[in-house]
Amino acid sequence: MIRNTMCFALGKTTILLRFLDRDEAPKPTLALEYTFGRRARGHNTPKDIAHLWELGGGMSLADLVQIPITSPHVSDLSVVLVVDLSKPSALWGTVEKLLHAALSQVEKASALPQRPRESGRHHQQGQQSRGLRILPKEHPDRELISPFPVPLLLIGSKFDVFQDFESEKRKVICKTLRFLAHYYGASLIFTSSKSETTMSKARSFVSHLAFGTERGKSVSTDPSKPLVVPAGMDSLSQIGSPATVDVDIGTLHARNPLDLWKKVFERVFPPESTKEHAELKDPARDPQYKEPLIDSMRAQKDQELDQYKREQAKSWKGLEI
Repeated sequence: MIRNTMCFALGKTTILLRFLDRDEAPKPTLALEYTFGRRARGHNTPKDIAHLWELGGGMSLADLVQIPITSPHVSDLSVVLVVDLSKPSALWGTVEKLLHAALSQVEKASALPQRPRESGRHHQQGQQSRGLRILPKEHPDRELISPFPVPLLLIGSKFDVFQDFESEKRKVICKTLRFLAHYYGASLIFTSSKSETTMSKARSFVSHLAFGTERGKSVSTDPSKPLVVPAGMDSLSQIGSPATVDVDIGTLHARNPLDLWKKVFERVFPPESTKEHAELKDPARDPQYKEPLIDSMRAQKDQELDQYKREQAKSWKGLEI
């Protein structure tokens, strides 16, 4: 069996290394990186293979999802989205933009002709029945959610930093992520690289997506502890209304529940400036890819290019009649 898993956003490398049993220091992801994992099902049987794609650069390189999300592989695709709990101001924007990029590409890939064994009615039925598999027909929220078309796992990283936040702010973040996970039919877990228990839990959830192994059914929704909410194990009634923290919901004009949760969350945690993200659109200027020796050579070449352009401009002016 071959599965295609897409992992993106922040704090992903540590989780993937644990999943692959690699004892090495995590390095910054350069744009889009590929690796794979294998698992033996039994003696003298073919090994299951999971293709793992890791997207770096956060929202600035979201367009790169078109490389791993392709028509031949979309039916076996899973998405893992990691968000940094220590930076709540970037949380909603990260989820919104990356899921939108992935969804657009999934829909585009699903609409393209596929090989006979993967195509047509079987794939369409799989997409249509995903909502039913997540929530049973009698579940009261079944008509109120919009399941992501492929299996989705939301991971909140840096819980060790998050647990030092004020109690009310932790509640806002926890309830909001529970709502987002439930709305998109995703599983939700919190992790910390300093906690063996949470990393082990993350590994079991990723392994479930990659190889279909058991993920466990335990649930934890206490804001003072790492959240663990498998897909389909939550409900809007258990989540409750948005945690307001001095926000009057009556003054907010929202088009739908998703928009309401966004407005409340961004009142508590104003989003980061979009200008900052626009400036990082060029990966060569992104500080996370800094290489002092290469950067100094690049700066020297840029200066030489500017000087050459000025000299050429003077030459052309001298030729004017």
